[in-house]
Amino acid sequence: MARIAVIDLGTNSTRLLVADVVEGDVRHLDRRSIVTRLGDGVDTNGLLKPDAMERVFAAVDGYRGLIERHGANRIEAVATSAVRDAANRDEFLSGLRDRFEVEARLLSGDDEARLTFLGATSRRVGREATLVIDVGGGSTELVVGIPGGDPDFHVSTQAGSVRQSERHLRRDPPSEAELGELRRDVRRIIESAVPPRVRARVGAGVAVAGTATSLAAIDQRLEPYDPARVDGYPLHLDACERMFEHLAAVPLAERRHVVGLHPDRAPTIVAGAAILVAAMAGFGLQCTETSEADILHGVAITATG
Repeated sequence: MARIAVIDLGTNSTRLLVADVVEGDVRHLDRRSIVTRLGDGVDTNGLLKPDAMERVFAAVDGYRGLIERHGANRIEAVATSAVRDAANRDEFLSGLRDRFEVEARLLSGDDEARLTFLGATSRRVGREATLVIDVGGGSTELVVGIPGGDPDFHVSTQAGSVRQSERHLRRDPPSEAELGELRRDVRRIIESAVPPRVRARVGAGVAVAGTATSLAAIDQRLEPYDPARVDGYPLHLDACERMFEHLAAVPLAERRHVVGLHPDRAPTIVAGAAILVAAMAGFGLQCTETSEADILHGVAITATG
Protein backbone atom coordinates (compact mmCIF):
# COMPACT_ATOMS: atom_id res chain seq x y z
CA MET A 1 0.00 0.00 0.00
CA ALA A 2 1.20 3.50 -0.85
CA ARG A 3 -0.16 6.70 0.68
CA ILE A 4 0.10 9.54 -1.81
CA ALA A 5 -0.91 13.18 -2.13
CA VAL A 6 -1.68 14.51 -5.61
CA ILE A 7 -1.99 18.23 -6.33
CA ASP A 8 -3.58 19.34 -9.61
CA LEU A 9 -2.58 22.90 -10.54
CA GLY A 10 -5.42 23.58 -12.96
CA THR A 11 -6.47 26.65 -14.90
CA ASN A 12 -9.50 27.29 -12.70
CA SER A 13 -8.92 25.21 -9.55
CA THR A 14 -6.13 23.92 -7.35
CA ARG A 15 -7.12 20.46 -6.15
CA LEU A 16 -5.80 17.92 -3.69
CA LEU A 17 -6.30 14.18 -3.35
CA VAL A 18 -4.80 12.20 -0.47
CA ALA A 19 -5.33 8.48 -0.93
CA ASP A 20 -4.09 4.99 -0.28
CA VAL A 21 -3.41 3.08 -3.49
CA VAL A 22 -3.72 -0.69 -3.21
CA GLU A 23 -3.12 -2.70 -6.40
CA GLY A 24 -4.47 0.12 -8.55
CA ASP A 25 -7.46 0.81 -6.31
CA VAL A 26 -7.52 4.44 -5.12
CA ARG A 27 -9.03 4.77 -1.64
CA HIS A 28 -9.81 8.37 -0.68
CA LEU A 29 -8.65 9.83 2.61
CA ASP A 30 -9.17 13.49 1.75
CA ARG A 31 -10.12 15.52 -1.28
CA ARG A 32 -10.22 19.31 -1.58
CA SER A 33 -10.73 21.88 -4.32
CA ILE A 34 -10.19 25.64 -4.25
CA VAL A 35 -11.07 27.91 -7.17
CA THR A 36 -7.85 29.89 -7.70
CA ARG A 37 -8.31 31.11 -11.31
CA LEU A 38 -4.64 30.60 -12.18
CA GLY A 39 -5.45 31.01 -15.87
CA ASP A 40 -7.14 34.39 -15.45
CA GLY A 41 -5.96 36.48 -18.41
CA VAL A 42 -3.60 33.87 -19.91
CA ASP A 43 -5.66 33.63 -23.10
CA THR A 44 -5.42 37.42 -23.51
CA ASN A 45 -1.83 38.24 -22.57
CA GLY A 46 -0.02 34.89 -22.33
CA LEU A 47 1.11 35.43 -18.73
CA LEU A 48 0.19 34.11 -15.30
CA LYS A 49 -0.75 37.11 -13.16
CA PRO A 50 1.14 37.63 -9.87
CA ASP A 51 -2.10 37.65 -7.84
CA ALA A 52 -3.26 34.44 -9.53
CA MET A 53 0.03 32.71 -8.67
CA GLU A 54 -0.28 33.90 -5.08
CA ARG A 55 -3.78 32.41 -4.84
CA VAL A 56 -2.36 29.05 -5.87
CA PHE A 57 0.57 29.35 -3.47
CA ALA A 58 -1.88 30.08 -0.63
CA ALA A 59 -3.92 26.99 -1.54
CA VAL A 60 -0.83 24.77 -1.64
CA ASP A 61 0.31 26.20 1.70
CA GLY A 62 -3.03 25.20 3.21
CA TYR A 63 -2.82 21.74 1.68
CA ARG A 64 0.58 21.06 3.26
CA GLY A 65 -0.97 20.71 6.70
CA LEU A 66 -3.53 18.21 5.42
CA ILE A 67 -0.84 16.20 3.68
CA GLU A 68 1.28 16.04 6.84
CA ARG A 69 -1.74 15.18 8.98
CA HIS A 70 -2.54 12.17 6.80
CA GLY A 71 1.08 11.05 6.71
CA ALA A 72 1.40 10.87 2.93
CA ASN A 73 4.90 9.70 2.09
CA ARG A 74 4.86 10.99 -1.48
CA ILE A 75 3.62 14.17 -3.17
CA GLU A 76 2.93 14.37 -6.89
CA ALA A 77 2.00 17.73 -8.42
CA VAL A 78 0.95 18.29 -12.02
CA ALA A 79 0.33 21.47 -14.00
CA THR A 80 -1.87 21.67 -17.07
CA SER A 81 -3.22 24.06 -19.70
CA ALA A 82 -2.73 27.53 -18.18
CA VAL A 83 0.85 26.78 -17.14
CA ARG A 84 1.63 25.19 -20.52
CA ASP A 85 0.43 28.33 -22.30
CA ALA A 86 2.12 30.92 -20.05
CA ALA A 87 5.41 32.55 -21.00
CA ASN A 88 6.30 32.95 -17.31
CA ARG A 89 5.58 29.33 -16.33
CA ASP A 90 9.16 28.83 -15.08
CA GLU A 91 8.64 31.61 -12.52
CA PHE A 92 5.52 29.85 -11.24
CA LEU A 93 7.09 26.38 -11.12
CA SER A 94 10.23 27.66 -9.38
CA GLY A 95 8.02 29.46 -6.84
CA LEU A 96 6.38 26.16 -5.93
CA ARG A 97 9.77 24.49 -5.64
CA ASP A 98 11.38 27.25 -3.57
CA ARG A 99 8.45 27.86 -1.20
CA PHE A 100 7.10 24.36 -0.68
CA GLU A 101 9.68 21.92 -2.10
CA VAL A 102 6.99 20.80 -4.53
CA GLU A 103 8.38 19.74 -7.90
CA ALA A 104 5.41 20.11 -10.24
CA ARG A 105 5.39 18.17 -13.48
CA LEU A 106 4.21 20.11 -16.52
CA LEU A 107 1.95 17.74 -18.43
CA SER A 108 1.63 17.77 -22.18
CA GLY A 109 -1.87 17.56 -23.62
CA ASP A 110 -1.19 13.91 -24.44
CA ASP A 111 -0.14 13.14 -20.86
CA GLU A 112 -3.18 14.94 -19.46
CA ALA A 113 -5.52 12.96 -21.69
CA ARG A 114 -3.95 9.60 -20.86
CA LEU A 115 -4.00 10.18 -17.10
CA THR A 116 -7.56 11.52 -17.17
CA PHE A 117 -8.78 8.47 -19.10
CA LEU A 118 -7.00 6.09 -16.74
CA GLY A 119 -8.52 7.76 -13.67
CA ALA A 120 -12.03 8.12 -15.05
CA THR A 121 -12.30 4.54 -16.34
CA SER A 122 -10.33 2.73 -13.62
CA ARG A 123 -13.53 1.32 -12.09
CA ARG A 124 -15.35 0.58 -15.35
CA VAL A 125 -15.58 -2.70 -17.23
CA GLY A 126 -16.76 -3.54 -20.73
CA ARG A 127 -15.60 -3.39 -24.32
CA GLU A 128 -17.60 -0.36 -25.45
CA ALA A 129 -15.71 2.62 -26.86
CA THR A 130 -16.00 5.25 -24.13
CA LEU A 131 -15.53 9.00 -24.35
CA VAL A 132 -14.08 10.83 -21.34
CA ILE A 133 -14.93 14.54 -21.31
CA ASP A 134 -12.77 16.72 -19.07
CA VAL A 135 -13.87 20.36 -19.27
CA GLY A 136 -11.06 22.39 -17.75
CA GLY A 137 -10.52 26.09 -17.42
CA GLY A 138 -8.05 26.43 -20.28
CA SER A 139 -8.72 23.33 -22.35
CA THR A 140 -11.10 20.42 -22.75
CA GLU A 141 -9.69 16.92 -23.09
CA LEU A 142 -11.64 14.49 -25.25
CA VAL A 143 -10.36 10.95 -24.85
CA VAL A 144 -11.69 7.75 -26.45
CA GLY A 145 -10.78 4.18 -25.66
CA ILE A 146 -11.81 0.90 -24.12
CA PRO A 147 -11.82 0.89 -20.28
CA GLY A 148 -8.89 -1.05 -18.91
CA GLY A 149 -6.51 -0.02 -21.68
CA ASP A 150 -4.77 3.02 -23.04
CA PRO A 151 -6.90 5.43 -25.08
CA ASP A 152 -6.66 5.09 -28.84
CA PHE A 153 -7.72 8.68 -29.57
CA HIS A 154 -7.25 11.85 -27.60
CA VAL A 155 -7.14 15.55 -28.23
CA SER A 156 -6.59 18.57 -26.02
CA THR A 157 -8.77 21.35 -27.42
CA GLN A 158 -8.57 25.09 -26.78
CA ALA A 159 -12.13 25.11 -25.47
CA GLY A 160 -11.95 25.85 -21.74
CA SER A 161 -14.45 27.43 -19.36
CA VAL A 162 -12.15 30.32 -18.38
CA ARG A 163 -10.79 30.77 -21.91
CA GLN A 164 -14.24 30.80 -23.55
CA SER A 165 -15.70 33.09 -20.87
CA GLU A 166 -12.95 35.64 -21.54
CA ARG A 167 -13.40 35.37 -25.29
CA HIS A 168 -17.17 35.59 -25.55
CA LEU A 169 -19.05 36.56 -22.38
CA ARG A 170 -18.75 40.28 -21.63
CA ARG A 171 -22.25 41.27 -20.48
CA ASP A 172 -23.98 40.25 -17.28
CA PRO A 173 -26.02 38.25 -17.98
CA PRO A 174 -24.60 37.34 -21.40
CA SER A 175 -26.49 38.57 -24.45
CA GLU A 176 -28.09 36.19 -26.94
CA ALA A 177 -25.45 37.22 -29.48
CA GLU A 178 -22.62 36.38 -27.07
CA LEU A 179 -24.17 33.01 -26.23
CA GLY A 180 -24.58 32.26 -29.91
CA GLU A 181 -20.90 33.07 -30.55
CA LEU A 182 -19.88 30.90 -27.61
CA ARG A 183 -21.88 27.89 -28.77
CA ARG A 184 -20.73 28.19 -32.38
CA ASP A 185 -17.10 28.47 -31.31
CA VAL A 186 -17.07 25.42 -29.03
CA ARG A 187 -19.01 23.36 -31.58
CA ARG A 188 -16.51 24.31 -34.28
CA ILE A 189 -13.54 23.49 -32.05
CA ILE A 190 -14.88 20.06 -31.13
CA GLU A 191 -16.01 19.09 -34.64
CA SER A 192 -12.70 20.17 -36.19
CA ALA A 193 -10.66 18.38 -33.51
CA VAL A 194 -12.38 14.98 -33.68
CA PRO A 195 -12.90 13.10 -36.97
CA PRO A 196 -16.48 11.95 -37.67
CA ARG A 197 -15.40 8.28 -37.67
CA VAL A 198 -14.16 8.64 -34.07
CA ARG A 199 -17.32 10.39 -32.93
CA ALA A 200 -19.50 7.77 -34.59
CA ARG A 201 -18.00 4.77 -32.78
CA VAL A 202 -18.42 6.10 -29.25
CA GLY A 203 -21.13 4.30 -27.31
CA ALA A 204 -20.74 5.66 -23.77
CA GLY A 205 -19.52 8.80 -22.05
CA VAL A 206 -17.95 9.77 -18.73
CA ALA A 207 -17.77 13.43 -17.71
CA VAL A 208 -15.25 14.52 -15.07
CA ALA A 209 -14.09 17.68 -13.26
CA GLY A 210 -15.84 20.79 -11.98
CA THR A 211 -18.29 21.59 -14.75
CA ALA A 212 -19.76 18.09 -14.86
CA THR A 213 -19.85 17.59 -11.09
CA SER A 214 -21.42 21.05 -10.62
CA LEU A 215 -24.17 20.29 -13.13
CA ALA A 216 -24.82 16.94 -11.44
CA ALA A 217 -25.16 18.75 -8.11
CA ILE A 218 -27.43 21.45 -9.60
CA ASP A 219 -29.63 18.84 -11.28
CA GLN A 220 -30.14 17.13 -7.90
CA ARG A 221 -30.33 20.40 -5.93
CA LEU A 222 -27.63 19.15 -3.57
CA GLU A 223 -27.00 21.34 -0.56
CA PRO A 224 -24.41 20.63 0.68
CA TYR A 225 -22.42 18.95 -2.07
CA ASP A 226 -22.37 15.17 -1.72
CA PRO A 227 -19.66 13.34 -3.72
CA ALA A 228 -21.40 9.99 -3.20
CA ARG A 229 -24.52 11.26 -4.98
CA VAL A 230 -22.53 12.96 -7.75
CA ASP A 231 -20.28 10.02 -8.60
CA GLY A 232 -22.05 7.89 -11.20
CA TYR A 233 -24.92 10.36 -11.65
CA PRO A 234 -26.41 10.29 -15.20
CA LEU A 235 -26.27 13.70 -16.88
CA HIS A 236 -28.83 13.80 -19.69
CA LEU A 237 -28.29 16.11 -22.66
CA ASP A 238 -31.69 17.75 -22.36
CA ALA A 239 -31.09 18.44 -18.66
CA CYS A 240 -27.69 19.99 -19.44
CA GLU A 241 -29.31 22.19 -22.10
CA ARG A 242 -31.95 23.29 -19.61
CA MET A 243 -29.37 24.11 -16.94
CA PHE A 244 -27.23 26.01 -19.45
CA GLU A 245 -30.19 28.15 -20.48
CA HIS A 246 -31.12 28.91 -16.88
CA LEU A 247 -27.57 29.74 -15.80
CA ALA A 248 -27.01 31.95 -18.84
CA ALA A 249 -30.23 33.89 -18.25
CA VAL A 250 -29.44 35.18 -14.76
CA PRO A 251 -26.80 37.71 -13.64
CA LEU A 252 -23.65 36.56 -11.85
CA ALA A 253 -24.87 37.67 -8.42
CA GLU A 254 -27.93 35.44 -8.77
CA ARG A 255 -25.94 32.60 -10.30
CA ARG A 256 -23.76 32.47 -7.17
CA HIS A 257 -26.85 31.39 -5.19
CA VAL A 258 -27.96 28.55 -7.48
CA VAL A 259 -28.45 25.47 -5.30
CA GLY A 260 -25.73 22.92 -5.99
CA LEU A 261 -23.28 25.40 -7.52
CA HIS A 262 -20.26 26.58 -5.56
CA PRO A 263 -20.28 30.39 -5.74
CA ASP A 264 -16.67 30.49 -6.98
CA ARG A 265 -17.66 28.48 -10.07
CA ALA A 266 -20.45 30.88 -11.04
CA PRO A 267 -18.27 33.10 -13.31
CA THR A 268 -17.29 30.22 -15.62
CA ILE A 269 -20.14 27.70 -15.39
CA VAL A 270 -22.04 29.09 -18.41
CA ALA A 271 -19.11 28.50 -20.75
CA GLY A 272 -18.38 25.16 -19.08
CA ALA A 273 -21.95 23.98 -19.60
CA ALA A 274 -21.85 25.09 -23.25
CA ILE A 275 -18.69 23.02 -23.80
CA LEU A 276 -20.15 19.92 -22.14
CA VAL A 277 -23.36 20.21 -24.18
CA ALA A 278 -21.38 20.63 -27.41
CA ALA A 279 -19.21 17.60 -26.62
CA MET A 280 -22.17 15.36 -25.82
CA ALA A 281 -24.09 16.48 -28.91
CA GLY A 282 -21.02 16.19 -31.14
CA PHE A 283 -20.55 12.55 -30.13
CA GLY A 284 -24.27 11.75 -30.31
CA LEU A 285 -24.54 11.04 -26.57
CA GLN A 286 -27.92 11.60 -24.92
CA CYS A 287 -26.44 10.84 -21.50
CA THR A 288 -23.04 10.72 -19.81
CA GLU A 289 -22.06 9.35 -16.43
CA THR A 290 -20.55 11.83 -14.00
CA SER A 291 -17.36 10.66 -12.30
CA GLU A 292 -15.52 11.94 -9.25
CA ALA A 293 -12.49 9.96 -10.42
CA ASP A 294 -10.32 11.93 -12.85
CA ILE A 295 -6.72 12.98 -13.51
CA LEU A 296 -5.94 13.00 -9.77
CA HIS A 297 -6.68 9.28 -9.68
CA GLY A 298 -4.71 8.64 -12.87
CA VAL A 299 -1.65 10.34 -11.39
CA ALA A 300 -2.02 8.39 -8.14
CA ILE A 301 -2.26 5.05 -9.97
CA THR A 302 0.73 5.63 -12.25
CA ALA A 303 2.91 7.10 -9.50
CA THR A 304 2.47 4.02 -7.31
CA GLY A 305 2.27 1.35 -10.00
